[in-house]
Amino acid sequence: MPDVVLVDDDEHYREVLSADLVDRGFSVSCYADGPAFLEALSNGFDARIAVLDWALPEMSGFELLGALRERGIGLPIVFLTGYSLVELELQALDRGAIDFVDKARGIEVLAHRLRVILEGQRHMPPPAMPEVERHGELALYPSTARVLWQQQDTGMTVTEYKIVRLLVSGTGIQSYRTIYDTAHYAGFVAGSGALGYTINVRSLIKRIRRKFLAVDRGFSAIKNVHRIGYRWLDPQR
Repeated sequence: MPDVVLVDDDEHYREVLSADLVDRGFSVSCYADGPAFLEALSNGFDARIAVLDWALPEMSGFELLGALRERGIGLPIVFLTGYSLVELELQALDRGAIDFVDKARGIEVLAHRLRVILEGQRHMPPPAMPEVERHGELALYPSTARVLWQQQDTGMTVTEYKIVRLLVSGTGIQSYRTIYDTAHYAGFVAGSGALGYTINVRSLIKRIRRKFLAVDRGFSAIKNVHRIGYRWLDPQR
């Protein structure tokens, strides 16, 4: 079974992208359109993830997703598109897609997202619908380590995702040490002095805040508690 099936009608792009994925350790199978992919599935073809171009001929990627779900096929779907519109992304996620990646973000972002999904499949079957945790205007997608604020992707790294998830876990103030352990592992040592890790934590939180502020200039949900750590202020609690 290949790791990834790629459905894209641009032959040159399809060949380049599949070669790049193979170079990064993925096994890849390719199709030029939705009907060819559906026919292959009806003949017993299977894969672990499907990467679909949004603008496919004959039937769009979104229509192909609908056809898959109508047939009871719960294959995890990642959309790869040049249309970075929030409305399209929400349509895809609501219909059962697991991720939505802008082509402009490059192969490294796509490969990272695919690795996260494959790792999540190691010990459990993939869900037919994407898991999502909502906290007011914040949406967390554990299966792909994505953080959306006001329905927009913030571009968090996996480490930043873990910190945000810790802050909204409902346990109140998170200490510098707890945040640092979440970013690395319990007992990890870095920085100078007994409390040197606090500088690292401040830098991590600064980067996280910057990404939220890029989406919402009025973002203020992460609050510092002097000499203790940070907390998340959810206005809906």
